[in-house]
Amino acid sequence: MSYTAFLVLILIVAIALILIVMVQNPKGGGLSSSFGGGGAQSLGGVQNTNNFLDRTTWTLAIAMFALILLANFAIPRVGDNNFELNNTLEGIETTAPVEPTTSNE
Repeated sequence: MSYTAFLVLILIVAIALILIVMVQNPKGGGLSSSFGGGGAQSLGGVQNTNNFLDRTTWTLAIAMFALILLANFAIPRVGDNNFELNNTLEGIETTAPVEPTTSNE
């Protein structure tokens, strides 16, 4: 799998995670309270909706974490075997630090 494919998957999971988190309400409302009294029972109830949103959030967060770790291995690296630090300071002039002078006056 290429690095670009991982980036696309990470973006899709990130957008889905943002949407799922925005649907939730930290005080217990959110999507589950918007269904109303009788309609919520036909959709599985308020508690089941909260459980679904909670499980979906955790699943997407774990998927994003795994995709980011796997994308690290898919980064194209050119010249790994020929990496040398022999001539890194060649052509760079360095100067000695100036010593502070003290006067005895």
